[in-house]
Amino acid sequence: MSVSALSPIGALGSVSGLLQVASVFGLLLLLLKATQLYLHRQWLLKALQQFPSPPSHWLYGHSREHLKDNDLQEALRRVKNFPRACPYWLWGNKAHLVIYDPDYMKVVLGRSDPKLTDVHKFLSPWIGYGLLLSDGQTWFQHRRMLTPAFHYDILKPYVNLMADSVKVMLDKWEQLVTQDSHLEIFGHVSLMTLDTVMKCAFSYQGSVQTDRNSHSYIQAVGNLNSLFVARLRSALYQNDIIYRLSPEGRLSRQACQLAHQHTDQVIRLRKAHLQKEGEMENLRKKRHLDFLDILLFARMENGSSLSDTDLRAEVDTFMFEGHDTTASGISWIFYALASHPEYQQRCREEIRSLLGDGTSITWDHLGQMPYTTMCIKEAMRLYPPVPAIIRELSKPITFPDGRSLPAGIIISLSIYALHHNPKVWPNPEVFDPSRFAPGSAQHSHAFLPFSGGSRNCIGKQFAMNEMKVAVALTLLRFELALDASRVPIPLRRVVLKSKNGIHLYLRKLP
Repeated sequence: MSVSALSPIGALGSVSGLLQVASVFGLLLLLLKATQLYLHRQWLLKALQQFPSPPSHWLYGHSREHLKDNDLQEALRRVKNFPRACPYWLWGNKAHLVIYDPDYMKVVLGRSDPKLTDVHKFLSPWIGYGLLLSDGQTWFQHRRMLTPAFHYDILKPYVNLMADSVKVMLDKWEQLVTQDSHLEIFGHVSLMTLDTVMKCAFSYQGSVQTDRNSHSYIQAVGNLNSLFVARLRSALYQNDIIYRLSPEGRLSRQACQLAHQHTDQVIRLRKAHLQKEGEMENLRKKRHLDFLDILLFARMENGSSLSDTDLRAEVDTFMFEGHDTTASGISWIFYALASHPEYQQRCREEIRSLLGDGTSITWDHLGQMPYTTMCIKEAMRLYPPVPAIIRELSKPITFPDGRSLPAGIIISLSIYALHHNPKVWPNPEVFDPSRFAPGSAQHSHAFLPFSGGSRNCIGKQFAMNEMKVAVALTLLRFELALDASRVPIPLRRVVLKSKNGIHLYLRKLP
């Protein structure tokens, strides 16, 4: 009887003891983690000590300076005070070195350092590990496999498809605008570039610019751009579990689902087409295959075809990069030309002398518009479609001025700051196409709208061709002018966007 009465007390004592042990164990884990964070911060401080920066808070670093989407303005201020590079502290033990000097850029891009997994993993649920995010042998094999899709013999007939897509957009603009009325152009340009990618790279036969599902895809991409940057800026959202449970995490999953539905449909339609009797054999006999053909027929070194995961990753990657970066480039080019009517008119005169009424534009025409090309490049200098790229040092590095960094440091290559660096470009805020005149002297790594080195943009010629076609045909139909009440505010996302859209006045030319 007495033993039975004491049993609950003994049980309570055992539970209490277990709780005490668990508490001590939890405190030890917290202490261990705090020690790790402290030691990592000390390592970063020592590694970055050769590179001065503005004062930072011990806990939230420089992150408060960027909560109001003023990253780009802050970058320009840093360029003036720290002309080669400057550390940026996200919070207590997270930092990277931002570089914007062409000599520094050349050293980093001449190496084969991997993409930063801690940052790029946030993009992987959306675009997977295709060419943009993959590293090592996987990246090398896929890059070599896909390079033929951008051979000039493949790109030549795309000019007509690009022109058709641009004309559809311009016809819509004629219906939407009255004389001298304004229009927000970025959304229209995005649909046009998506239309072009679908037709050229995926042999799509439909009309993307009138398809409501395509509008949903464009919106999903825009949301994912913003959600990605917002997650990078939040210390709390670095944790996958916390992010998944957050409202932003739910929105991200929904946007990913919409984006994947779009790309899955593209793959499904092409596979169904290839299953038609004789169609597969006819494609195998083609001298040149398009982007999706190559993926579907690909064989890796071990003889296996691409997995469904790898296939969708490459389609997701190029679907996004092939339309969103080019849409950014074209929209900002239009804005730059609207801001400088004298240069716009000179481009128009060059194009008229070459194309006449613009009923047709060919591959050969693209190499015969030197002044327009100069203006396109100068616009991309001021407004680079991809404002920054990131690497993680796989081995120590020494820069030309003797400063060095150990392996493991994160390097952010700020293309935007490089293009606005007064040590590299005199009067960098001035739109001056003569910077790109034939024979002008430039550092090999002073202008990097498509990155550089072995991991430069595989579709850069495709994008340049599309920009030239869009600018040429648009200037023949419309005169572009600024809407002074809605001056665009450049915004750093995965792709350079405008915080308030890009609004222009469009006047139909006789």
